[in-house]
Amino acid sequence: MRGIYFKELNAFLSSLSGYVVLLAFLIASGLLLWVMPDTNIFPFGNILDYGYATLDQFFIMAPLLLLFLIPAITMRSFSEEYSKGTIEWLSTKPLTHLQVIGAKFLASFSLVIIALLPTLIYLFSIVWLSLDNSPLDAGAIMGAYIGLILLSGTFTAIGLFCSSITDNQIVSFLAALFLCFLFYSGFEAFSRISTFRGGADYYLQMLGMDYHYNSISRGVIDTRDIVYFLSLTTLFIFLTRYSLQRKILKS
Repeated sequence: MRGIYFKELNAFLSSLSGYVVLLAFLIASGLLLWVMPDTNIFPFGNILDYGYATLDQFFIMAPLLLLFLIPAITMRSFSEEYSKGTIEWLSTKPLTHLQVIGAKFLASFSLVIIALLPTLIYLFSIVWLSLDNSPLDAGAIMGAYIGLILLSGTFTAIGLFCSSITDNQIVSFLAALFLCFLFYSGFEAFSRISTFRGGADYYLQMLGMDYHYNSISRGVIDTRDIVYFLSLTTLFIFLTRYSLQRKILKS
């Protein structure tokens, strides 16, 4: 399992495309947070124009950037194994399917954490730029980062599942992008349909990641939100196992 974990990390970090993906995420977040003005296309506004020592803008846009980053990281996980014909070799290893999936999940998740770590610079920058040296809302910031980590884990599990159903990396990327968007914003959009107003809209919102992520971002760690993300992550890991078993049996 450890060998597959480091193999996945090395495969991503030894390629130019891997660094391009990570740099694209950091550059995009930096530009949107510090440079881009408040427009209809980017309705976040940058920190300097906002005028308050807060990272709220970053935590609003970060999930949207992760929608693209994580599918780009996970799209090759199983698709490349299928296209190169190495999935049969992988299945002969003395590992269960869950262990293989777990190693690939941890490798992809580690890459996402690596991408998020440099964003801590924004936190120190806000403290340094603060005029009155007033303390930041540490609880809300910690909660928002925990929410991002949980959200990233769920996106990673969805990306692995999409990679396990096709040997085409582009199809895997697009499928993961669609599913991640559906679970993050889709249910929220459905809840606004007039047909569901009056009770069903609340339950539809609770099915979406956006509802639970915003709840944690307020700094209140609710067990229900943690259970939601962990349950959804587990569900897609087992769906990946089922898909992988079917692919291996067909081959």
